[in-house]
Amino acid sequence: MRISTSQIYAAGASGIERRQNELLRLQEQLSSGRRVLTPADDPVAAARALEVTQAKQVGAQYARNQGIASDRLRLVDSQLTSLTDVLQSVRSRIIQAGNTVLADSDRQALASELEARFEEVLGIANSRSAEGEYLFSGHLGATMPFARGAAVPPATSGFVRYFGDDGERLLQVAASQQMATGVAGSELFMQIREGNGSFVAAASGNGPGLPNQGNGVIGLGSVLDQGQWAAALNGGFGWQGTTDRALQIRFSTVAGASSYQLFDVSQPAPPAAALPPTAVGPVLPFTPGQAIPLVSTQPPAPSAGIDFGAQVVITGSPAAGDTFSIRPNVGKSVFQTLQETIDLLRLPLGSSTARTEFSGKLQGHLAGIDQALAKAGEVQSSVGTRLQTLEGLSDSAAVLDIQYQETLSDLVDLDYVRAISDFTREQATLEAAQKSFVAISGLSLFKYL
Repeated sequence: MRISTSQIYAAGASGIERRQNELLRLQEQLSSGRRVLTPADDPVAAARALEVTQAKQVGAQYARNQGIASDRLRLVDSQLTSLTDVLQSVRSRIIQAGNTVLADSDRQALASELEARFEEVLGIANSRSAEGEYLFSGHLGATMPFARGAAVPPATSGFVRYFGDDGERLLQVAASQQMATGVAGSELFMQIREGNGSFVAAASGNGPGLPNQGNGVIGLGSVLDQGQWAAALNGGFGWQGTTDRALQIRFSTVAGASSYQLFDVSQPAPPAAALPPTAVGPVLPFTPGQAIPLVSTQPPAPSAGIDFGAQVVITGSPAAGDTFSIRPNVGKSVFQTLQETIDLLRLPLGSSTARTEFSGKLQGHLAGIDQALAKAGEVQSSVGTRLQTLEGLSDSAAVLDIQYQETLSDLVDLDYVRAISDFTREQATLEAAQKSFVAISGLSLFKYL
C-alpha cells in the first residue's frame, strides 16, 4: 500500500489537532473547576445535575421566604409585647381607680392617663412593616385597619372601627407548608370576650332608667360545666329565635328578709313584640357572698329543668327591686372597653348608689382588660410557635442545601489530581506528536538523489 506525502501530512495534522483539542478541554476544566462543561461531557451526570440544581434553587427560595416570614413575625411579636405592656399599665390604673378614697379630680386625672394609653393601643394596632404594609389589617395590607368612628350614645366620643378583614397573609415556606406572617386585627383587638369569657354579669337597674338602689355587687361568675353551659345556650333553654339572650336575678323582700328569683328576660329580634320577663326559678332566700346557681326549675317548657352549669356570687345588700343580668358573651373591642372606662372615670360620684354602680361597672371593665391581655398572650404564643417552626425549617433547609451541594460536587466538580495528571500526559503526547511529525515530514527521496 502506497502512502503519499499528503496523507502523511494530513494524518500528522489531524493527530496534533486532536491532542490540542483534548489539551484545551482539560485546561478549561482546570480553570473552571468543573468536570462537566457541556452535556456531551457526561449526559447522565448533566441531566442529574440539572434536576439537583433546580431543587436547590427552589429550596433557596423557600429559605428566603422563611427569612421574610421570620422578620415579619418578629415585628408582630414586638408589637404584641408593647401591647401587653400598655394593657398592664391600664389594668393597674383601673385597680387604682377602684380605691374609694379617690376624689373626682383624681379619677379625672386617671381618665386623662388612660386616654394616652388609648392612643398607644391605637398606634400599635395601626403599626406597619418595613415594606409599609399594616401588620393587623388581614389581607388588606395597604388599608389602615383602625380608625375612630362616630360617637355612639352614651359614649362621649366615638369607638374605633375596623376596616381590615379576617384573613391572614400566607407565605410558602416549604414544599407543603404555608405560614401566616401576620395577625388579623379583628381577632386581636375586636373580638375580645367579656366578663369571665363565657358570660357577662352586671347590675341592670331598679326600674326604667334607675340604677340599683342597694349596695349589692355581682362578681364575674364562673362556668362549672362547659358541656351543660353549651347545651343550654344551643337550644336546651328555648332561646331559639331570640337575639338578646339574658337571665336576670331580681331581688325582693319576703317576710322582712332579702330574697331573689331567676327570670328569663331574653327578647326576640325586631320587629317582633317585646316579651315580658318570665320567672324560671322559685323565690329563694339571699345570703351575701353565697353562690347563686343558674338553674331553671319552673315552667314554661322547655326552660324547666335546665342547669346552665354556672353560678354567680353577689356581695353586699341589694335593695328590693334591684336586678342583675347574666348575658352570654358576644365580644367587645378593646377600644370600646378603654373608652367606656374613660367615660366612667369622668363621671362624678355624689352618692353611695353611684359609687356602688361605679364599682360594678369598673369591675366589668377590668375583666375586659384581663380578657384583652389573655387574647394578646394567646396570639403571642401562636406567633412564638410559628417562629419556632420557622427556625426548624431554616435548619432543615441549611442541611438540605449542603446535601445538594455535595451531590452537585460529586456529579460535575473536577478531580484536580486526575485532571492535572491527564493534562501533563496530553501535553507530553502533543509534544511527541509534534516531534514525530517534524521527523516524518523531513523524510524525502529527493535528499538522496
